[in-house]
Amino acid sequence: MSSIRKLINQTAIYGTSSIIGRFLNFLLTPLYALQFTNEQYGIITEMYAYVAFLVVFLTYGMETAFFRFSTTNKEGKINIYSNTLYSLITTSIVFVAMATIFSQNIADWLKYPNHKEYIIWFSLIVSLDAVSSIPLAKLRLQEKAKKFALVNLLNVGVNIFLNLFFLIYCKEAYENGHQNWITENLYNPEIGVGYVFISNLIASVIKFGVLMPTMSFKGTFDFTILKQMTSYAAPMLLVGLAYVVNETLDRAMLKSILFNQYLENGDAKNSSQALSMALSQNGIYGANYKITMIVSMFIQAFRYASEPFFFKNEASKNSKDTLAKVMNYFVVVLVFTFLVMTLFLHFFKYFIPNAEYWSGLKVVPVLLGANICLGIYTSLSIWYKLSEKTIYGAIISIIGVLITLLINFLFIPIYGYEASAYATLFCYGSMMIISYLFGQYHYRVPYNLKKIFLYFIAGGLIYWLSLDFDASINYNVEEYGFHVFLLVCYIVLVYFVERPKKLKIKK
Repeated sequence: MSSIRKLINQTAIYGTSSIIGRFLNFLLTPLYALQFTNEQYGIITEMYAYVAFLVVFLTYGMETAFFRFSTTNKEGKINIYSNTLYSLITTSIVFVAMATIFSQNIADWLKYPNHKEYIIWFSLIVSLDAVSSIPLAKLRLQEKAKKFALVNLLNVGVNIFLNLFFLIYCKEAYENGHQNWITENLYNPEIGVGYVFISNLIASVIKFGVLMPTMSFKGTFDFTILKQMTSYAAPMLLVGLAYVVNETLDRAMLKSILFNQYLENGDAKNSSQALSMALSQNGIYGANYKITMIVSMFIQAFRYASEPFFFKNEASKNSKDTLAKVMNYFVVVLVFTFLVMTLFLHFFKYFIPNAEYWSGLKVVPVLLGANICLGIYTSLSIWYKLSEKTIYGAIISIIGVLITLLINFLFIPIYGYEASAYATLFCYGSMMIISYLFGQYHYRVPYNLKKIFLYFIAGGLIYWLSLDFDASINYNVEEYGFHVFLLVCYIVLVYFVERPKKLKIKK
């Protein structure tokens, strides 16, 4: 229990910083919804989908490899850290050079021919973030959660400040004719959405600068170490890429498939109108996806704390029992978060202040369910990392990608972004089940399936009882009270199910 308490403490620190940071970033969504049209927000949604993919591509699993080799080869920690940095810095420099050279070609392919600067900016953002991930991983391994949190909060704070500066202060000063030296030299209204990307770039540069003193190059270049690490990391690259594909490719497919559909069906008069309509749907889906980020924040905080924790505690004789207990509590929290979000969705919808986006609220429960499956899969996936059978992670991830591609390709033309939401649910649900089955064969963990299924069934039943209420309209006091009652029922259930264990621990 002491080790679990330690994990909870670490998760709380990571979670607090992640929740605060993500919540502050989340507050940019209302700002973008007010400042930009659905079409313009669709551009932001699409570009950040590519960012997530490229960051994973440029780290190519070395973060997990760094954890593994640092815990199994404690004497060579300095060499492992230095060689990881050598590798990532080299590949990032090559990537920025290639992206700059072919920026116009890439911009033409993305249908943004007049904005090749987007390509250059984003190549710098993802490269800086990729290299920064290793010193951040070192802080996690050293259990310096507070310092890790401060660095990330600084990054978020700078990004938000610059967004407010450009999109509110400078824009209003320009539109109202109250310009000064600052706005005249730093603001150009033609850049528009580009200021979102510029803010992110500056924040990434500052984060990289803060982490530079922790980047140690004392170790000698060792090709043997790099070869061993990349061999371990290669399947993890596929896992990471598959995760990003499952998480973000739907937005790119939405734009492409709907664009062609609007043209072929005659819904749009020309390609410009078709692109505008497709981006509008993409924007609605992307904005509502943001509501589910609360669950994603918790999952991310848990991953930050659990990955180094499980690697360090692998040698303990009770390590598998600890994994099972952690899973039990993890499911309790995931289902609770799902219920809070769905029972009070009529409240959370106001994080998107523009009612034009509320037509997409129907996909929020589906995406929350998908995130629960993702969270459980994240916890389950530790088995192939500990047993060094990372190839299974790649296999499971490829299966998930195929499910995502197939459902989106077949059903987006019929159901639009709703198909993308259900594709995400079926993808993560399948990956969760397959990972459990493989894991129990290769690295058996005594999970308490009875309790896990009980919490799932209880959560599903409570959600079903709340379906009579429409989140797009305002609730009265009686309806609020009923939803509070349903949530309390779940809390009482958890209390009585877990109470005997608490009494046993006290004894």
